[in-house]
Order: sequence, then structure tokens, then C-alpha cells
Amino acid sequence: MLKLTKKADYGLMALKYLAEHPETPALSAKEIADAYGIPAQLLAKILQRLTKTGLLKSHAGMNGGYALAKDAEKISAFEVILSIDGPFFITSCTKGAHGCDLTPSCTIKEPLARVNDTIAGVLKSISISDLAEDGQTVPKAAAHGLVTLTLS
Repeated sequence: MLKLTKKADYGLMALKYLAEHPETPALSAKEIADAYGIPAQLLAKILQRLTKTGLLKSHAGMNGGYALAKDAEKISAFEVILSIDGPFFITSCTKGAHGCDLTPSCTIKEPLARVNDTIAGVLKSISISDLAEDGQTVPKAAAHGLVTLTLS
């Protein structure tokens, strides 16, 4: 079963929360963590990582915190997951000269690579604004019949 890591899940939740509160210039990690009942220290590390990768900007000081670095429509779920967990693959197959020993006889590497690419495409089609709209927006890939998703 494919599953998001807790860190990626928390990162998506945090960006969703920030997108839902555009009137606030910056929100602290504690405010966001309290809203979802997640560990504040862990969320702070995730937010720092998202700041380093350019998805968030941080504001220091007494009224400091985090804000989206660009419009929520321009940040994809894929970018968030990639920033937190790095590239994802559904198999341990790798491309290149140092791949699996079974590469010459493998019959599933290419079909699974297409599945991986499809999953990446779906995640790229889901923006943070899609998540913030309580799942009312149908992601582009789902609209084209590639996949059925329920956002919650």
C-alpha cells in the first residue's frame, strides 16, 4: 500500500492551514500544530525544511511565523512531498548502470515506472488551494479520468 509519511502529511496539513488563513501575515508552528493536535517540535522542523526548499517564508520576531512563499494554487502536493521526503518510488528499482541484478529478465520495471509517473502526475495536479477548498475542486488528473480521489 502506498502511504504518505507522517512528515509529508503534516507538511500538507500545515500548508493547507496557511492557505486557509491568508489574512494572517505569519502563523507560528505552535498555532498550526495546535489547530491539528500534532507535535509542535516536529512541525517546526518540517516548516523549516519547507522554508529551505522555498515553499514557505519565515518571519522572525514577536509576531513572526511562517507564510506561503507563493500562491497556494502554484504549490503542488508533489512539491511538498518531494521537499520533505525526497523522490519517491513504488519499487526499489533504479535506473542506470547500477540497477537491480534482475534487470535483463525483469518484466515489471517499466510498467511500475509508468505507475510511479502516474502517481507523480496526480500529485502534481493537486494544489494546496485544492486541499484548502475542502475537496470541492476536482484535481485535473481526476477530471481527465486518470484516477478517482477523495480529498478530506
